[in-house]
Amino acid sequence: MDLVTRRKFLLASGVVGGTALAAGAGAYTLGQVLETAAWKRVGGSRTLVLITLYGGNDGLSNVIPYGDKAYPAARGELAYTADQVLRLDDTMGLNPSLKNFKKHFDSGHLAIVRNVGYPKPDRSHFRSMDIWQTAEPARPGNTGWLGRWLDTVPDGDPRLAITFERVLPPLLAGATRAGAAVTTAGMTLPNGYQPDLLTALGRAADGEAPLQARAARAFADLVTVDRMVKDLPEESADPDDEPTATATGGRAGLAAQLEVIARCVEAGVATRVFSASLGGFDLHADGRSAQESLLKELDAAVGGFVDRMAGSARGQGVVVAIYSEFGRRVRANASDGTDHGTASDMFLLGAPVRGGQYGEPPNLTDLDDGDLKFTTDFRDVYGTLLAGVLDTEPARVLSGWTGTMPKLLR
Repeated sequence: MDLVTRRKFLLASGVVGGTALAAGAGAYTLGQVLETAAWKRVGGSRTLVLITLYGGNDGLSNVIPYGDKAYPAARGELAYTADQVLRLDDTMGLNPSLKNFKKHFDSGHLAIVRNVGYPKPDRSHFRSMDIWQTAEPARPGNTGWLGRWLDTVPDGDPRLAITFERVLPPLLAGATRAGAAVTTAGMTLPNGYQPDLLTALGRAADGEAPLQARAARAFADLVTVDRMVKDLPEESADPDDEPTATATGGRAGLAAQLEVIARCVEAGVATRVFSASLGGFDLHADGRSAQESLLKELDAAVGGFVDRMAGSARGQGVVVAIYSEFGRRVRANASDGTDHGTASDMFLLGAPVRGGQYGEPPNLTDLDDGDLKFTTDFRDVYGTLLAGVLDTEPARVLSGWTGTMPKLLR
């Protein structure tokens, strides 16, 4: 049996059907993302990795105002003392679980944007996340801000903005284009199949029709993808097994998401935007230990990713931005947790980032019905990422908004 005949048999038998690499199905596959490494890169050399923390990450437990007398009075048993935090200065310190973040702050590649929010804050998880993902605080939006960026890219291919989450987040959905949700689940080769044989099956044959040749390349894709997803950190194969915060979204396995993003960056794919997420931050009870556990996972995954990116030319153009839909109320509740609040902090990491603290720190005594008053509009940070990473005028994407924080990026 010659290679082409054997290839047709395997296609018909469904050996590769489970990974959807052979059929050219509507959902994009990792193999199809890897194809873009041969493209001429669209725009500049920088790449955005946006991490969504679902559930409402407590900014006051991330960047701790240990020097403010109002802090222990408000937080009680949840409060950290001066000798427990990782000090940034004489009044502020990072949560002790954020050791890698502290290392990157000290090296000048972690920027902390303080007290970020938007006018007339909404304490609903779903409405506030909609506001952050659409960048439309004044009215409900029907397109995501990075989807609208994709709309502005000439011939913008969905693979320019991808996620390894199981569902495409609204932030990647534009008016005329949308990004791509790519899964790594079930993409390893079954036992007994020889990579060299599959690579040979993927070679073009003389006189072969273009569509058949594309399907044939799926066999070579299988080998490439198998190598890409081997040894990824373990994650749940069943979405029902993944912890979420009262159905607020996000997924476990941030390290696995960032690992495959790192491999894509190193492979030279054309993707300009990657979306990842971590859920579980809606901590209404017994919040301190759970928060520390989540921050430890975030710190290990992001810290390792940023270290890795610093070691390659492509990786040195990567900017990681981290946000959540809101922070928590200043005063702890009776269950040693915190309830839905308003403003929180954003983190930016990477070689292009100019480290430091930006914006006004939260005022714990001048409150709005028990909540922080935001002092930095999140659209200023988005505008900075659009202009400084994605080479796009913010006003084209953010409904005329022109605000930026130009000192954030080098």
